[in-house]
Amino acid sequence: MRKEILRKCVVTNQVMPRDNLFRIVKLPNNSIKIDYSYRTNGHGVYLKKDAEVVKLAQSKKVLDRLLETKVPEEIYQEMLRYLWAIGK
Repeated sequence: MRKEILRKCVVTNQVMPRDNLFRIVKLPNNSIKIDYSYRTNGHGVYLKKDAEVVKLAQSKKVLDRLLETKVPEEIYQEMLRYLWAIGK
């Protein structure tokens, strides 16, 4: 039996299975992307897959501070589109 991988959301500080979180990565070339494979090299932070949490992270600029760069609006929009598509 495989051990469940747990990570902490940077907004809510909840520890939960990695599958319930987005991983946002700052790549070595300073670009930002959402890592759906959880394996991309770079500095990553985890965000709960919840629309309210995504909006809160955007309004408080949590990801900007932690990744030390401006996170594009498109990243937040992509997360919200994903959540809308899966019905959360």
